[in-house]
Amino acid sequence: MRIGIGYDVHKLVKGRDLIIGGIKVEHSMGLLGHSDADVCIHAIMDSILGALALGDIGKLFPDTDMKYKDIDSKKLLGNVVAIMLEKGYKIGNIDAVIAAQKPKLAPYIDEMRKVIANILKTEMENVSIKATTTEQLGFEGREEGISTYAVVLLEKIVD
Repeated sequence: MRIGIGYDVHKLVKGRDLIIGGIKVEHSMGLLGHSDADVCIHAIMDSILGALALGDIGKLFPDTDMKYKDIDSKKLLGNVVAIMLEKGYKIGNIDAVIAAQKPKLAPYIDEMRKVIANILKTEMENVSIKATTTEQLGFEGREEGISTYAVVLLEKIVD
């Protein structure tokens, strides 16, 4: 087994869709980034890459490369999953926590879990996503941005 941790943060801005956990969330602002800025999927990718000791998403998908401009992070996660499988691992489980003062994410969590589990080629029960406010503290509490922490357990595939 291998364990990895991931973290991502993006600034909230007007004029962009808010994409978190692979789905569009209704909100007056979206996250700024080179890709679609999906903080949840980015943290999950970093946790998987960390467990495999392959660096982070910036190394694999640099923001200086225009082919990743505005790319759907679900596609990037699919690439990370292909690498994980090639290395002989599968998802044991994922646990992620999204920190956002607003919007309330509870109504979206199950859909996020379903979308991510499908890409990870695992059962929904192996993907935990939680959301929390920061009680109006920090940049998340001031509604300047959203962050996500993710932890993954990878299991060796046994033939």
